Amino acid sequence: MRVWRAMGVLGATAGLLLGGLASTASAAPTPSDDAARCAASTTTPLRQFRATWISSVVNIDWPSKTGLTPAQQQTELIGWLDDAVRQKHNAVVLQVRPTADAFWPSKVEPWSQYLTGVQGGDPGYDPLKFAVAEAHKRNLELHAWFNPYRLSMGTNINALLPTHPARQHPDWVVTYGGKLYYNPGIPAARKLVEDAIMDAVSNYDIDGVHFDDYFYPYPVAGQVFDDAATYAQYGGGIPTLAEWRRNNINLLIQEVQHRIKDAKPWVKFGISPFAVWRNKATDPEGTDTTAGVQTYDDLAADTRRWVREEWIDYIVPQVYWAGGFAPADYNKIVPWWAEQVRGTNVHLYIGEATYKVGTSTQSPDWADPAELSDHMAFDSTIPEVKGNIFFSAKDVRANRLGATTLLNNTWYTRPALI
Repeated sequence: MRVWRAMGVLGATAGLLLGGLASTASAAPTPSDDAARCAASTTTPLRQFRATWISSVVNIDWPSKTGLTPAQQQTELIGWLDDAVRQKHNAVVLQVRPTADAFWPSKVEPWSQYLTGVQGGDPGYDPLKFAVAEAHKRNLELHAWFNPYRLSMGTNINALLPTHPARQHPDWVVTYGGKLYYNPGIPAARKLVEDAIMDAVSNYDIDGVHFDDYFYPYPVAGQVFDDAATYAQYGGGIPTLAEWRRNNINLLIQEVQHRIKDAKPWVKFGISPFAVWRNKATDPEGTDTTAGVQTYDDLAADTRRWVREEWIDYIVPQVYWAGGFAPADYNKIVPWWAEQVRGTNVHLYIGEATYKVGTSTQSPDWADPAELSDHMAFDSTIPEVKGNIFFSAKDVRANRLGATTLLNNTWYTRPALI
């Protein structure tokens, strides 16, 4: 039992006692009533980022399957946007480039296979244009989510369209872990990725460009990401392969940021990395964790530097663990990130693992309906935390254990501005 549970910060009882209106001023606490005192502290901030990730890769959320008619796809997407409105969210993060493909008529890359079932298949309308219009109609921001380097969820390059840039430049492609990737060390490949993103930025009224946690791929035991020859060609005197890889990703982040701001300064650039930059045992400035992955070392992603240099507008560490989980404790990781953004212009939002509620056996806390609500209670004590994003839309809708309802009735009883 964590301190938040012991304090009676939250939970169904407090919400029900207050008629489900835990954020109203009329719920005045008494000094002896911990539950009421904590409930009263949940007053909705004037500004708070609230969103879900709507994932398109392998049809996780939308479209629910390939080959739906345009009307069916549109009806599904409207359903996700209406979900956001009902939950008093103010943004959605929609995956529009899952595997070097596009959910719009891109000048750079083919139509995504996750629309029609066939890469390059025209869905019969412009999904990104439709999504932006419908989101804005509902006063929701639309953050377009791009995966930079992943090319395919399989290893057969010949399954890509003959006109695909990767087929035209097979020397840009690396096979690793059962997937295909663009090699981040090749400047021309990096430019292509940026051009694909900027095609969407330039032609659509999106509110944000959003990256997830994939840069260099997650390590696979016994496999080597084969870029030694690329390092030899482009290393430019950088002394180690690891440093060179981090520099490649740093260049991507810097260049994307500059290109976005040069074109549309109001469009935000945000990244949602794996939450552990480095374990304290590796680096005394890291988190008090024993995570099996460290972004700095394993993904060549110096996530802390991106914040310190203000190369991004917001960061959303995926703190996908329960409070009190010893290897990676939510209640230790979130304050570490708060410290990193303090004094910068970078906003901190926290990525929440709604998908683990009622399904994960990683720790018993995920069988507790109040786990996510406890996260919100903890976050409410840290001024640097300015919002949350939930993964993913279908899990939020599933409302397993009633956790989504509990969270919304306690923390999202009123709207908030972005």
